[in-house]
Amino acid sequence: MLITKTCKLLDVLEAYPSLEEQIVNIAPPFKSLKNPILRRTVASLATIEKVAQIGSMDVARLVNTLRRHVGQIELLEESDQTEHIDIPRAIEDPEWISGEPQFLVNGTELLQRGEVPLGKVNELIDQLSAGGYILLLTNFSPSPIIDAMIKQNRQTFTKISPQNSSEHMTFIG
Repeated sequence: MLITKTCKLLDVLEAYPSLEEQIVNIAPPFKSLKNPILRRTVASLATIEKVAQIGSMDVARLVNTLRRHVGQIELLEESDQTEHIDIPRAIEDPEWISGEPQFLVNGTELLQRGEVPLGKVNELIDQLSAGGYILLLTNFSPSPIIDAMIKQNRQTFTKISPQNSSEHMTFIG
């Protein structure tokens, strides 16, 4: 079971009983989880998002704390995650970029916030699953990032979006 903010607390605790103590430490009102009757009632209604709210904790931070504790890969902020992105496909695209990207990085937005896209890509590269890839979107040719990925023996492929000629799509695997 993958832990997300929408998971019911009861489901998480049944799958990972070792998280009970950590949840009680984060949100002391949940110490009632020790009582089996209250556990079934409270935990079946509360989501991880509700636990974060009660514990005055950022939900993404709580989810990642719990995921780390059970050995799951941390989730990115929602703006960094992608469930679906419309990637225009062409015959010359390499086979390894089929399917959806595991991570989407908007390099243009990162630069506007004063962040370095290469730092974000390096942070995510170690989290890639076998066969997964990062899609980096920029409004410029990200040559330094491509060079850095090649030095790390990573696969790269870049193309310009046919829908927006100023958008560079760089695939990193």
